[in-house]
Amino acid sequence: MKRLLQFLVIMFPLALLCQPNTEVYLFDLDTTGNQISISNGKNISNNEGYDNQPSFKDDNTLLFAATRNAQTDVLSYSIRDEIKKWLTDTKQGSEYSPTQIPKSKKFSAIRLDTTGKQFLYRYHKEKSKALLKDLVIGYYVWNSDNILASFVLGEPNILILSNFRKNTHPTIDTNIGRSLHNIPNSNLISYIKKKKEEWEIRSLNPKTGETKRIATTVPNVEDMCWLADGSILMGKGKALYHFDPKKDAAWKIIKLFDTEAFDNITRIAVNEANNKIAIVAEPETTLEPKLENIRWIAGNWKGEAFGGITEENWSEPSGGSMMATFKLIVDGKVNFYEIETISEVNNSLLLCLKHFNNDLKGWETKDETVDFPLIRVTKNKAIFEGMTFESTDEHNMIVYVAIGQKDGTTAIVPFHYTKSN
Repeated sequence: MKRLLQFLVIMFPLALLCQPNTEVYLFDLDTTGNQISISNGKNISNNEGYDNQPSFKDDNTLLFAATRNAQTDVLSYSIRDEIKKWLTDTKQGSEYSPTQIPKSKKFSAIRLDTTGKQFLYRYHKEKSKALLKDLVIGYYVWNSDNILASFVLGEPNILILSNFRKNTHPTIDTNIGRSLHNIPNSNLISYIKKKKEEWEIRSLNPKTGETKRIATTVPNVEDMCWLADGSILMGKGKALYHFDPKKDAAWKIIKLFDTEAFDNITRIAVNEANNKIAIVAEPETTLEPKLENIRWIAGNWKGEAFGGITEENWSEPSGGSMMATFKLIVDGKVNFYEIETISEVNNSLLLCLKHFNNDLKGWETKDETVDFPLIRVTKNKAIFEGMTFESTDEHNMIVYVAIGQKDGTTAIVPFHYTKSN
C-alpha cells in the first residue's frame, strides 16, 4: 500500500498537467416558489487554464483554485465588489480545494509540492501548517473545526473520518468519489459510493460512523451540492439536475444552459443563503453552422419517452437540409407523428417540425410550423432554442426538449436514443 501511495503521489502532478481548461461561473439562485431559477450568469475566473473547486467562505465571498504563472493558487472573489484577491503564492507548489475552516479565520487547501508531496494544509495570514502527513488527501470536507472527512488516494480510494481532538482516523468506506459535503440542517456528511454500477449518495454520521443510502446519482456523475431544503443538485454536460430525497422518485432537469457558452459541468457550490450558485465547466468551442458539422444526427434512433417507445429517422445532409420522421408508440399504438427538417438558412440552421395525430391529421394549420432557431453548433451538440441534440458517443444521442406545462412552467424532457445498426 505504501509503495502504491508513493506512486500515486508521483503520478498526480503529471495528471495535473493534463487538467482541462475550466472556468468558474457565478449565477443568481432563487429557490422560492415552485421552480428553481438560475439567472444572470458570468464568468468570474475568466482565465486560461485550470480554475476550479469553488467553495463559499460566506454568502459574499467565494474561494477557488486558479492558475497563474504555471501554478495554481487560492483566489478569493468578493461577489459584492467583484474584486479578486490572491490568498496564496506558494512558489514550491500549488494549492487546490480551498475551504474555510468552521468557526475560524483560517482556511485549508490541498498543497501539491514540486517534490511530489501532497498534504492538506491549514492557512492563516502568512503562515501555513501541514495536517495529517500520513494521509495523501485528494478531497475533503470540514464537519466542524475538529472533524474532517477525507477522500484518501489509494487502491481503492477510501473515506477516512478524522477527529483531531481524539487523534483518531478510522476508515469508513472504500471506492468513494471526490464529492464530500455537509448535509443541511443535520450533523451528517454525504459522500459518493462508486462500488456498484449505479453510484450511490450516502450519508455518514460522524459520531457513530453509521452510513446510509440516500439516492443513486445521475448516471456516472460524482459532483453535487445540497440546497438548504435538503434537496440535491448535480450537473452533466449542459444540464443541471435536481432531486429531493424526501419526495422525488427520479432526477429532473431544472436548467439547460443552452445560451451559455460552456459545457461539461463538474463542481457545483451554493452559498448558505441559497441565492448564489457557482458552477465549474469547460468553455465551448463553436463550429460553423453547417449541416456537415451535425452529420452525426443522421440515422435511425430508438428510445423511450412519455411512457412509450420513440423512433426518429434522420436523413444524411442533402440539398441544404436534413429530414426526419418521428413517432411515439404507447401501449402498442401510435400516439402521434412528427415531420422535422434542419435547413441551412441565412448562414445559420433552422429546425422546423409539424405534428400529426395517428390518422395524419395535423396539429398545426396548413402553413404553420414550429420553429427552433439555432443558437450554436459544437463538436457534439446542435443547440437550438428549445431543443438540443447531444451526441454522447457514436451510438447514443440525447435530445433535450423544452415543453410548456399547464402551470406555466417549462420542463426539460430528455429523449435518450440509441442508433440502430
